[in-house]
Amino acid sequence: MQSSIDRSSLLPFYHQLKQILLGEMESRELKPGDRLPGDHELCERYGVSRTVVRQALAELESEGVIERIKGRGTFVAHPKTPEGLVQSLTGLYEDVAARGGHLRSQVRRLEVVPADAQVAGALDVPPGHPVIVIERLRFVEEEPWVLTITHVPQEVAPGLVDEDLTQESLYALLEGRFGVRLVQGRRSVEAAVASTELARSLGVNRGAPVLVLRSVSVGEQGRPVESFVAFHRGDRSRFEVELSRRQGAPPRPLMIVTD
Repeated sequence: MQSSIDRSSLLPFYHQLKQILLGEMESRELKPGDRLPGDHELCERYGVSRTVVRQALAELESEGVIERIKGRGTFVAHPKTPEGLVQSLTGLYEDVAARGGHLRSQVRRLEVVPADAQVAGALDVPPGHPVIVIERLRFVEEEPWVLTITHVPQEVAPGLVDEDLTQESLYALLEGRFGVRLVQGRRSVEAAVASTELARSLGVNRGAPVLVLRSVSVGEQGRPVESFVAFHRGDRSRFEVELSRRQGAPPRPLMIVTD
C-alpha cells in the first residue's frame, strides 16, 4: 500500500494522495465516521500543496467516499445501503438480509385505526374502513435508516396487531401466518427534505435530504392488501433498478413532473 508521494511517478500528486487515503480506509486505519486530518496537516504530512489536497478530497467527496460537514471537518462516509426498487416485490427486511446486513425494527405504533382518505384511496376501501397501521423505525447495523408507515386492511390479517415485528419480515409474516401472497405492486420514489420530527427520528439535521418511497401491493385476489410510505436517509440509501427492454410493449412513463 502506497504511504507517501512518489515524486518520480507520472501520476499526478492529487491522484496519489487520493489512493493513499483510499488505502488507509481499506486497511481500516480510517473507518466510517472517522475524522480526516485537516488540509494543513495533510499538506505537511505528504509535502504537497493545498491545491493538491483539495483536489484529492473533492474527488473522494464526489465519489461518496468522504463527506464534508461545515464547521466540523471532513469524515469518512458510511457506505450507502442498496435496496431494490421495482424489479421484485420484496420488503426491506429481505433486501438487507440478501446483502448480508442486519435489520431490526423499533415498532412505534401497531393498532387498528379508521382509514383516512389517502390510505383508503391506496387500499381501495371506503374512508373510515378499519386498517392496521404499523409505524417502524428501521435500523441497519444499529443505525437509524428509514421510518416506515404501513397500512393493511384489518380483515386481511386480523391478528397482525398481536405479532412481534421487531425482527421479522412483514411480507413473510403475511404469507406464512395469514396466507396472503403478494403478486403485484407499484412503487414510486421522490426526493424531499426532513422535517424537524422526521430528522429527530432518523438522526439527521432538519432539512437533510430524504428519499420517500411509496408502495401499494396487490394480493392474489387482485385487491390491494398493503401500502406503505418510507422515509429513507439520503446519506445512507441507494436504490437499484434492473431494466430490460420488451419488444412490442407499449411505452410507459418513467418520470412524472409535478408542480
